[in-house]
Amino acid sequence: MAASRLELNLVRLLCRCEAMAAEKRDPDEWRLEKYVGALEDMLQALKAQASKPVSEVINEYARKVDFLKGMLQAEKLTSSSDKALANQFLAPGRVPTTARERIPATKTVHLQSRARYTSEMRDELLEPELDVRKRSGVAGPRPGNEKQSAAELDLILQRHQDLQEKLAEEMLGLARSLKTNTLAAQSVIKKDNQTLSHSLKMADQNLEKLKTESERLEQHTQKSVNWLLWAMLIIVCFIFISMILFIRIMPKLK
Repeated sequence: MAASRLELNLVRLLCRCEAMAAEKRDPDEWRLEKYVGALEDMLQALKAQASKPVSEVINEYARKVDFLKGMLQAEKLTSSSDKALANQFLAPGRVPTTARERIPATKTVHLQSRARYTSEMRDELLEPELDVRKRSGVAGPRPGNEKQSAAELDLILQRHQDLQEKLAEEMLGLARSLKTNTLAAQSVIKKDNQTLSHSLKMADQNLEKLKTESERLEQHTQKSVNWLLWAMLIIVCFIFISMILFIRIMPKLK
């Protein structure tokens, strides 16, 4: 199926945003954030179209838009360690946006931002040592000390990265556990709803049966009352006639 005009515009703007994200931008740059907001609006409009693409394509667009949005939010953080941690949770696109790309542009941007945040962390860790050297009047590090400091710094960065990966794994494990518990709760609630529906259905059936039996009992009671009333009337009439005959016969016997 041919792409619609809205989808073509979305792809063009997405390519533009990916190119801007890969470039070195000024802190006051505001266009990329506005473009990403426009991408979100276009994606929502594309989902609402009758002739929308297949779900896999829409999910890929949404994945890339979410990545760009998360990247912008990570850039607003103050600490480089927080930026690196937020960058680890970003999920770049899996498929190139255009046929000219061999690797998805968002994946390249993800690697670039990861390297940039690692470099910023390195600078933050080296800054106290440089300040101490400046205050002590040392012109520069010796070659041996520089190698040792670089090795120690690499070890600190490796530990920090391992800690971040461990934290990410723990958060993923918590997310999986929460998903499992949610599915289990949904299953229990579904079973309870089925049981409740069955109970309500049985209660309605019992109510209908009770109503039918009540009507039958009422009809039977009315019939019984009618027969009893007729029997009492016949007995009263018989007694009345017998008394009249008895009163007429008794004077003659005297």
